This record gives sequence, C-alpha cells and structure tokens, in this order.
Amino acid sequence: MQTTPLFSVIGYNLQQKLICLTKPLREEAIKSLYCGTLPRRLAMADLGCSSGQHALIVVSDFIKTVEKLCLELNHKSPEYKVFFNDLPGNDFNNIFKSLDSFKQKLCEEMESGIGPCYFFGAPGSFYGRIFSNQSVHFIHSSYSLQWLSKVPECIDNNKSNIYLGRTSPSNVVRAYYEQYQRDFSLFLKCRAEELVEGGRMILTIMGRRSDDPSSKDGCYIWEIMATALNDMVLQGIIKEEQLDTFNIPFYTPSPSEVKLEVLKEGSFAINCLEVSVVHWSAWDEWSVLDFESESGYNLTQSMRAVAESMLVSHFGEAIIDELFSRYQEILADRMSKEKTKFINVTILLTRKP
Repeated sequence: MQTTPLFSVIGYNLQQKLICLTKPLREEAIKSLYCGTLPRRLAMADLGCSSGQHALIVVSDFIKTVEKLCLELNHKSPEYKVFFNDLPGNDFNNIFKSLDSFKQKLCEEMESGIGPCYFFGAPGSFYGRIFSNQSVHFIHSSYSLQWLSKVPECIDNNKSNIYLGRTSPSNVVRAYYEQYQRDFSLFLKCRAEELVEGGRMILTIMGRRSDDPSSKDGCYIWEIMATALNDMVLQGIIKEEQLDTFNIPFYTPSPSEVKLEVLKEGSFAINCLEVSVVHWSAWDEWSVLDFESESGYNLTQSMRAVAESMLVSHFGEAIIDELFSRYQEILADRMSKEKTKFINVTILLTRKP
C-alpha cells in the first residue's frame, strides 16, 4: 500500500528540511554519475512524488548540478527526461500545471541555458516495475518507503495498538519486519532492472536509531494516535474489536536493517548511509507552549491527510473529527514537554555492473 508521503503544511516544511539536509549527498551522486558516463541523455525519477512542489526542488537541483558541470567541462547540455511516480490516485495535475513556470524560472537562473527537458507522469506502485530495462540514470525517493505494500498477515493479537508498540507481541514485531524485508527487497530488485549500470539512487526513509522495531523513536507518532483511539474505546465511542483489528502498513527501519537488505539483494554498492534528525515541527527550536500548540495543529493536519482514508474505511466517517481533535490535544501536550523528533535514514546507492 504505497501511499502519499507524510506532509501538508508542516509536512511540506519537513520535506523541505530533508531535501536541504540531503542536498550535498545528491550533488555528489549527480556529479559522479555524470562525470563517470558523460551521457547525451539523462533520465531521472522521483518515486512517491505526491502532488507537492518538493519533487520540483529535487529536479531543479539535478539539472543545475549537471549544467554547471557541462560549463566546467565545456560539454553540450544533455537532454533531460524526468518521471514523477506515485499511485494512480495521485493528483499529478498539481505538478504538471506548474511545469511551464518551473522551466522558465530554471532558464532564468541558468543564464547559459539548459538542455531540452521532457516531463512524464509514471503512475503505479514502486513495489513493482515502473520503467523499462536500464532506462533511468538517477532515482530519488523521500519519505515514501516507510509505507509497506500491505498490512502484515497474522497480527490479530496486536491488541490496543495500530502499529508496533511497546505492548506488541513478538510475532507481530516479526511479521512487520518480514513484510518490510519482502517489500524493500522487491523494491531494490525492480530498481536494479530499471537503472543503467552505474546509475545512482538516493532514498530517505522515516526510520529509527534503535535496533528494537517497537522502540519509541520509530513508533511514537502512531502510539499517540493509538492512545486517542483507546480513549474513545473506553468512552464507548469505538468498539474494542474495531480497534483490535486495525493496523497500518508502515515500518520504520534502522540503518542496519536498510543496509542488510541492500547487501542481501546484491545489485547495489552502498556509497553512503546517514542518519538525520528533524523536529516534529520541522524547525530546530524546542520552543514555548503556544508555538508547540500551533505545531501540534499542523502535524495533526498532516497525519489526517495521511491516515484519514484508512481510518474512515475501518471505523467510519462519524468518528474522524473527534479522533483528530483528541489526537491534536495529546500531540501538543507531548510536544510541549519532549523533544519530539523524526529519525531519518538516507542511503546513496550505485547500480553494480
């Protein structure tokens, strides 16, 4: 169930922050890719692009980096082919409507001009093939691969949780990890077939530092939602059996788990593996209560954009406003008392010969 990345108002700031943090790594990858092959045509893809503008920031950085290299090396600009991928239900029109102004701005910033640019939508789950064999040079994905293709099977005993938590039984923890292994291995296999030899791929995944999949640093954002749902069960608003049968298709891997799957699949060399931290508000300051309360509202709206369709499908629409009102209250309280942060795992890979 590849789904929309986690962002709206606050999520957009979070996405911007992550793109800024990973920019040096992307530039390093693009430079080594171009200088190593000097291609006349370059194809890049953003996987899980959603409908926001963050994908265009990555595309802009990609083209600018290559054009600067062309100037330094006195080479003719290549042709650029850019693919935006997400599930078929994604609103690609939001991206496409902004392409004319995007290209005009890019040309103005690069006074020497840029090579021809062609843009395409590529709807489909990235847990399967999207592109033809060896047709892509550079792949980018940010905050999408924590979503699994489906909820793991045989986790009916994950009582009072909606994801992994401190009370999740060992079989549930194992089922989530094994689903992650299958999904990420398939993702790597598909991308290995689509990337050219020497092609680069940079992935940023919401993850965790701890080796324990049920640790707080990977599960806290969903534990708070489970708390709100459990309160509604106690007050008779939601039936207990409804909650006990609701789980989300999500997994926050540790750096070692990401590395292990890459090594097992075997198609890629690991150039870099980094861990970064971003505050839940997407700003670095841990500030006063009124700021955290506003951030709590914004993050609640992001979570609602991400989770509402799943919640409505399982619990019905009538409880949604009440749930997110409770969620926001708990979230703002926690953010006022703790340094709540997202852990991010970023990996840069090169397609082996």
